[in-house]
Amino acid sequence: MIEHPGRAHMARPPSSGPPSPPRPEEPPWAGKRVLVTGASGFIGSRLALRLAGLGAQVHAVSRRPAHRQNPGRGEQATWHAVDLRDRETTGTLLRETRPDIVFHLAGEVDGARETDLVLPTLESNLLATVNLLSHAAALPGIRVVLCGSSEEPRPANEQSPPPSPYAMAKWAATGYAQLFHRLWGVPVAVLRPTMVYGPGQRDARKLVPYLAQSLLRGEEPGLTSGSKRADWVYVDDVVEAFVLAGETDRAAGQVLDIGTGVLTSVRETAEMLFHISGTALRPRFGTVADRPLDVAQTADVGPAAEILGWKASVGLEEGLRRTLAWYAERAWA
Repeated sequence: MIEHPGRAHMARPPSSGPPSPPRPEEPPWAGKRVLVTGASGFIGSRLALRLAGLGAQVHAVSRRPAHRQNPGRGEQATWHAVDLRDRETTGTLLRETRPDIVFHLAGEVDGARETDLVLPTLESNLLATVNLLSHAAALPGIRVVLCGSSEEPRPANEQSPPPSPYAMAKWAATGYAQLFHRLWGVPVAVLRPTMVYGPGQRDARKLVPYLAQSLLRGEEPGLTSGSKRADWVYVDDVVEAFVLAGETDRAAGQVLDIGTGVLTSVRETAEMLFHISGTALRPRFGTVADRPLDVAQTADVGPAAEILGWKASVGLEEGLRRTLAWYAERAWA
């Protein structure tokens, strides 16, 4: 065999058969270390379960031990009893868990107008958030997704001022989140759900749990005039929005409404639930005073659709049907 000048001689490689099929893409949550604060709460508990089901390593945070709030769920996550209002313990939590993503849903959720809620909501919803963001800024690479409030001033409510201490603290927390993103590059997004309802909501101060439990007890609930309108969004749709926000870099620096864009009054919602139940009972409207400064809160659904590819999929009637069935199965009478 004559070699051509200047050309290296290369032996023909042995045949290795047909090419290997391309390796399947790894699921986005497989092996991800995820921290969910408020994991014993309504949205947080369902988010933690969803993420565990997607293959994430979930670290769940609550002020109280898991078994008191969610018996039987301890095997789904590693639980941490931590008060995020304490700066030192918050830092220890983040350094020990080293999460890839933090979903921050912990807080004092109470929309009442009493002055004695000012400090609890400030500490639980603002101070705790600032503590978490401060430590996240010191640990590069952590993505953060916060849960805001639809009662914050925003374009969809014509920048209406916060009507409660809770909404005021959430608005301030959103402002700090934007500051941490602009000034220190923390990849933080804020999702502002509208009126969330669905299976697993245990707080009887909220409309749907109160109505469902009243129905199961055979009682006629006392309500406001029912004139307030709200954008009702099903809890599993909200969970999906959080999952999508945790998957994409495009969410960083964004503040997104999460809702349906459809307003339905409290009266219509109550009557729909009673119709679904088939009961002869009727709600007693006007027996409770309307809250002052209530503003109809609907979502601007465009940005979440564009940035997250998210849209609510469960309509109100179907969502109420599923929710009532959940309470009935658990004999919440």
